[in-house]
Amino acid sequence: MTSSPNTPWAGYQPVQAWDEAVDLDGKVREPYSRVYAEIDRMSGDDLYSRAEALASTYLAQGVTFDHAGEERPFPLDIVPRVVGASEWDIISPGVAQRVKTLEAFLADVYGSQHCVNDGVVPRRLIATSQYFYRSAAGIDPANGVRVHVSGIDLVRDQHGIWRVLEDNVRVPSGVSYVLSNRRAMSQMFPDMFGAMGVRPVLEYSQRLRAALAKSAPDDVDDPTIVVLTPGVFNSAYYEHSLLARTMGVELVEGRDLETHNGRVYMRTTAGRRRVDVIYRRVDDDYLDPVVFRPDSTLGAPGLVHAARLGNVTIANAIGNGVADDKLIYTYMPDLTRYYLGEEPILPNVDTWRLEEPEARAEVMDRLHELVVKPVDGAGGKGVTIGTKASAQELDAVRAQILEDPRGWIAQPVIQLSTVPTLTDDGLEPRHVDLRPFAVNDGDDVWVLPGGLTRVALARGQLIVNSSQGGGSKDTWVLGGVRQRRGATTPPPESRVELAGIGSVPQAAHPDDVEQGQQQQQQQQQGEPSC
Repeated sequence: MTSSPNTPWAGYQPVQAWDEAVDLDGKVREPYSRVYAEIDRMSGDDLYSRAEALASTYLAQGVTFDHAGEERPFPLDIVPRVVGASEWDIISPGVAQRVKTLEAFLADVYGSQHCVNDGVVPRRLIATSQYFYRSAAGIDPANGVRVHVSGIDLVRDQHGIWRVLEDNVRVPSGVSYVLSNRRAMSQMFPDMFGAMGVRPVLEYSQRLRAALAKSAPDDVDDPTIVVLTPGVFNSAYYEHSLLARTMGVELVEGRDLETHNGRVYMRTTAGRRRVDVIYRRVDDDYLDPVVFRPDSTLGAPGLVHAARLGNVTIANAIGNGVADDKLIYTYMPDLTRYYLGEEPILPNVDTWRLEEPEARAEVMDRLHELVVKPVDGAGGKGVTIGTKASAQELDAVRAQILEDPRGWIAQPVIQLSTVPTLTDDGLEPRHVDLRPFAVNDGDDVWVLPGGLTRVALARGQLIVNSSQGGGSKDTWVLGGVRQRRGATTPPPESRVELAGIGSVPQAAHPDDVEQGQQQQQQQQQGEPSC
């Protein structure tokens, strides 16, 4: 780098990880050349003032998340993450391949279980998975899609190789921040955004709506689609509201739905209206009190029966959580070869299955240098990083592993790639991951160009989840249409109005606030955190 000592880049020094903007010799990597040059022309005060303006905009718009029980503005860093076109040409087909494998696995595991009978996956692994629901067997989606929406978490290791960290095919959250981040950043840097040919993301809602419509029961030509939310106390309610509004469909709670003769209806001021597709953001356990938790008021009695009869489509499908099990994750390379006859495009992170005695013995000897995760964990909860854990913490994890080996996996510590991030001390490298979102309509798997980049805001922190204090970045995938040099028209994405961005509405049923708050906070444990 040859930046002036007065620019924000002064003193920026990559750590011993793959820095996506600057290599260890100080050379700016090509995808970041334009971003580097633009920031290099600014003063530090200018960059901070833009960051403050961005934060104020988010606060005014109510773009929030739940952290330690407190609703806070979602941190959006002013420096975008840039992904080159050649990198995206690996990521996009790799994510699509992953989704197709997960679809095949779920259809099989709730059907004939060929993968078990052929010895690809042990039967006991399926039977002991917390999220394998026998009640989901025999529910065949109208167009064969169980994973309508997925969030596949990727990391870039110290060699710059993209790897899959985990799969999220239950109720993956975070896409609302992708849409909100893009609109805010395209207004903040309109010239740079247009000149770099950043691929658009705001078609996501219409892609999702079209996929949901295609999943409707066979006898429905003009389906009624709803978004089912646990309610205003859920940490992802902002997202539920945004998606419903941008798709142009109704946002409903469980009490707004009822079932009659195996069909689902929603109550409206004009009377009952049949519902054909439910994009649910309620976890399985709370979806239908007849089948799952009898004390739940977040869903509606009879939903599972209606789905079994083929009268309503529930997206994502019930029972998908078995594919999120981190032990199933370890079999994904074999399952890709088994179902698709292809080699995985995106490799896994090396993983030890602690139910296997030899692997468990090795991990116990190396616990201080590995990462240990619960197989059913989400949001970074329950993760122990051995290199940063105390002796007492390691002893506690060791005891938990011995008590329930099936409940844990271990992985090497991956030095996640870093990206320039604005801190109180200027621009510094911070670790990031990436959650690309994919929409499956039964004919094609479309991968949203970019996805949610989550950034660990604390120096040296490797857990990036917002629930653990992380923030986000707008992810710019290059290779789109570039604007003419000198054009004054703002990029299209800055002109799109997201109708869902605004203040969070109040509860529709104030008499039930206390009960609803308790159940919605419980349900958050089931919805993977962004």
